[in-house]
Amino acid sequence: MTRAARTIDLATLLEGRRLTGFNYLLIALSWLVTMFDGLDMMMMSFTAPYMQEELHLDDIQIGNTFSAGTLGMVIGGLIFTYVGDRIGRRPTIIFCTLAFGILTMLTGFATSYPALLALRLLDGLAIGGALPLAWALNVEFVPNKQRATVVAFIMMGFSIGSGLAAPLTNWIAPIHGWEGVYFAGGFGSLLCALAIAIFLPESPRFLVSRGIKPHLVSATLKRVDPTLDIQPDDHFILGDEARKQGNFRFGDLFKGNLRLLTPIIWIGYGASALGIFFKSAFGPTILERMDIPREVAANVSAIGALAGAIAGVVIMRLSARFGLRFAAACTILIVPMAVAVGMEWVPSNILLPVIVVQSMLVGGCHTAIISQLALYYPSAIRASAGGWASAIGKMGGVIGPLIGAAILAHGIPAVRTYAIAAICPLILFLSIVAISVLIRRPEPAEAISGRAATA
Repeated sequence: MTRAARTIDLATLLEGRRLTGFNYLLIALSWLVTMFDGLDMMMMSFTAPYMQEELHLDDIQIGNTFSAGTLGMVIGGLIFTYVGDRIGRRPTIIFCTLAFGILTMLTGFATSYPALLALRLLDGLAIGGALPLAWALNVEFVPNKQRATVVAFIMMGFSIGSGLAAPLTNWIAPIHGWEGVYFAGGFGSLLCALAIAIFLPESPRFLVSRGIKPHLVSATLKRVDPTLDIQPDDHFILGDEARKQGNFRFGDLFKGNLRLLTPIIWIGYGASALGIFFKSAFGPTILERMDIPREVAANVSAIGALAGAIAGVVIMRLSARFGLRFAAACTILIVPMAVAVGMEWVPSNILLPVIVVQSMLVGGCHTAIISQLALYYPSAIRASAGGWASAIGKMGGVIGPLIGAAILAHGIPAVRTYAIAAICPLILFLSIVAISVLIRRPEPAEAISGRAATA
């Protein structure tokens, strides 16, 4: 028997529920998207020595190519997250995943520096759009207290994908050349695009915030839990935030508490991204120039990335329990380790383990600050906010490979790059401390967002 239509607070409904099999499917799909993003983005680091030999590229050209991909991520983060806030998360994520799969395969056909530069730029556009949208989509399906953990786990996919680029290169490149690595990665991304086209839902919070498709909201909630008392003619509201009227405006990022939190997040993310991409672009190359065999250098970088993925989840979980000061403590540990490696104060018999631990902390703490991005914004602008944060932050990612290339090209010993890069975790440390002081204690994300939206 059909009951009368009623008004349902979607925020309260989702807040009071545990994760279901549907949530885990959504997290798994988003994890795959970010994994292939990481694999695609980091292939350049591990295939660079092969490319330099075959395409006769110098350090500056490799740095420019890597930065072109990151610049593409900046632009793509702005364009596609805006599109995601206009037409929906689902179609935009599908398009971006399909696009970077095709472009990754095409990279394997590059025979010149200009072609490689153009393809990496275009590939970065698609990757930049997919990442923040995947975070936003999952955040809008889970309770406040689980959001940071879910985002950290999804970002773990990016780190694992980055780490898999090393064994994939070591396995394929010696036999089939660097081109085969891109063919394999691109094919995997296309399979991922097919899977999300079949199973990925649209965000009901997005639909409600835009006041559209109530029948789809009802159908999606039934997928979350078939026992819910939901009907297509019910009226849905978001009780934890003001209804967003009109389109996203840049000034929305600086309302209320966001006027301080947004720039601090941008600064911390930017410094962290500079360090991450500095290391990612030339990490294996630097180790190789420190007289470490090529395959060993690739594996050391991969182990550090994979350990960083796990560390990111652990740091976020413990930060949720003990506060952001825990994340700050982990971040400041990186600084003396990086300086010690760069100044050659570390004994040779423990050098590689120290580098792995340092790399693990770099990746883990980067995930810690990224996990905060989606938590302070209302649903109607969450994807655009994430896109802007990613775009501003990744300007550091554009600069990082250029700095690395300039250092290596000017004859500075490769090992010194570790000491130079220590400034990045120091800035991230200060940013986390500032966020911790502003927040004082963990607050429900949507409560902060609600105050910002009504300020």
